[in-house]
Amino acid sequence: MTQRHFYAHKLEDQLFALAELSYQRARKTQDRAQFMAAALYAYAYLNPTAPEADRPSGYDPHLRQACDIYMFGLTEALGTPITLSAQQWSLPSGTLDVEASTTPFQWHGHELTDLRPLARLSISGVQNIYRHMGLGEPVAGLPLLTKQESQSFQITDKLRVPLNLQLVMNNPRQQVLADHQTAVLHLTAIDDPHSSSSLPDDAPLQYDQTAARAVSLNEAMDWSTEYKGFLDGRLFDQGSIPQLIAIEPHQHGHRPVILVHGTASSAARWADMINDLLEDPEIRQNYEFWLFSYATGNPIPYSALQLRKALEQAVHQLGGVQADPALGEMTLIGHSQGGLLIKLLAIDAGDKLWNGMISRPLNSLNLNTPSKTLLQEALFPAPPPEVKSVVFISTPQHGSYIAGFSLAHLVGRMVTFPLTVTEVTKAVMSSDPNIRRLNMRPWRVGSVYGMSPRSSFIRSLATIPVANQISAHSIIPVLGDGPLEKQNDGVVSYKSAHMENVDSELVVRRSGHSTQSNPITIAEVRRILLEQLHTGPHPPPPAEFLTRRDIMTLGGQYVPTTRTAPPINDNQPAAPVFPAPTGMATGPNP
Repeated sequence: MTQRHFYAHKLEDQLFALAELSYQRARKTQDRAQFMAAALYAYAYLNPTAPEADRPSGYDPHLRQACDIYMFGLTEALGTPITLSAQQWSLPSGTLDVEASTTPFQWHGHELTDLRPLARLSISGVQNIYRHMGLGEPVAGLPLLTKQESQSFQITDKLRVPLNLQLVMNNPRQQVLADHQTAVLHLTAIDDPHSSSSLPDDAPLQYDQTAARAVSLNEAMDWSTEYKGFLDGRLFDQGSIPQLIAIEPHQHGHRPVILVHGTASSAARWADMINDLLEDPEIRQNYEFWLFSYATGNPIPYSALQLRKALEQAVHQLGGVQADPALGEMTLIGHSQGGLLIKLLAIDAGDKLWNGMISRPLNSLNLNTPSKTLLQEALFPAPPPEVKSVVFISTPQHGSYIAGFSLAHLVGRMVTFPLTVTEVTKAVMSSDPNIRRLNMRPWRVGSVYGMSPRSSFIRSLATIPVANQISAHSIIPVLGDGPLEKQNDGVVSYKSAHMENVDSELVVRRSGHSTQSNPITIAEVRRILLEQLHTGPHPPPPAEFLTRRDIMTLGGQYVPTTRTAPPINDNQPAAPVFPAPTGMATGPNP
């Protein structure tokens, strides 16, 4: 078909028609060459590198359609996984030579491999979908980690980075009418300053951040571990399942935010919060998210000790605070039982926790060195110097009334503990006959009984405040609108979750226990993280800084606490709860 066969006189209209016809034929025949031809015609119609006068108007309805034909044409033509190498195509109109860079594509110093298309991916399970609308094919790639990184807390084969792939032609409107064409594959990372686009500034690139994150979490998380991890306390003991993972390799200057899930749960439950927070440019440029998993039926102090050691190992393997001071600015966020774990990393307990549970000094017990060391590390905690703030979400500070039910205790009896825990429990019981009155039968040391309001552990822990040098915040959901002292979230009562010695306490009304995905909860976490960036010697916050008043506008309710908190400035204009999007956000997902 040549130009003289068209009723349309304008070349751009002819090119759009060719793109549509080629794509329609490709869908019928599933011919990859036809898909490639459709992409090239669409690219020639868009003519993105030409002067503005030679490009279609932004008001032309064909513009977005052509972008989609270009995207889907590349998706179907290049297949999966995408091969970034020199290629030759036989097209209906002639031949196409595709060039690619001879050096590996890099992302923050990591070679990108296993490129997967995202355009056809349907995402469910998250409230908001974030995309950068523009030109090109959104893809996700795996960064090839170093041997040292692969042996640390990183997930080596699951992390997906949002990327953009383009097939770029010089003088496309002249080339597509010739019988021989040339083009170059360009790969651009969403956040890598060393990546460069071949397009002008007013031609944005298309990315699908949420899809890349969803693939990462879906491939990284074994959902069966939620209940398996509750019943089998030995799940993580073999080292085959990592306990501490990261959303991306550590970047210098980024402060770690460690998310700790609750009982019979998994790290995937943080997906909505991570997805929303990473859309804030200031958070994305200053923080990174680590996810901690653990066997949730185990004794709470034992799990907290695992968290402590995992963080110590990660900091050490990343070179320590000396190599990057940002590693010494950790924020711990814990949901439900996870909140109790992080509290054990935020208190200077001395012997208060031990004395509240056992009337005999540890040194007076006839224990071997390994048992005594484990008890010393788990039940005499002090804050690691790297921890600077903690956020408690739905945390049973004084126990959960559900954990006090006999049915919960029956389930707790089904938990299999690690051999280490079993041996230490037996050693303590046999070291002194008088200690037997504590009723330290194995199931009594598990997390279910540990969260019972009657347990000596939770009663003792509740009396120990967060260390003064650590900022503390609490987010408490309640189901109803009545007086707080009569409210609960279905698992934890407000009175149990409330604690005086925090910098802020936010009540989220009409929200159940799993409030991590609640927009008010996420907005409050965002406010806390941003506030931390602008305290002390750091620059003051901008005028549009998210304030407590903004959270109250959303429906949050702050409760006075004993720690000094900044006053709410009612005269300050409310900031947008989420930043002006750099792409497009739609949600919730149908």
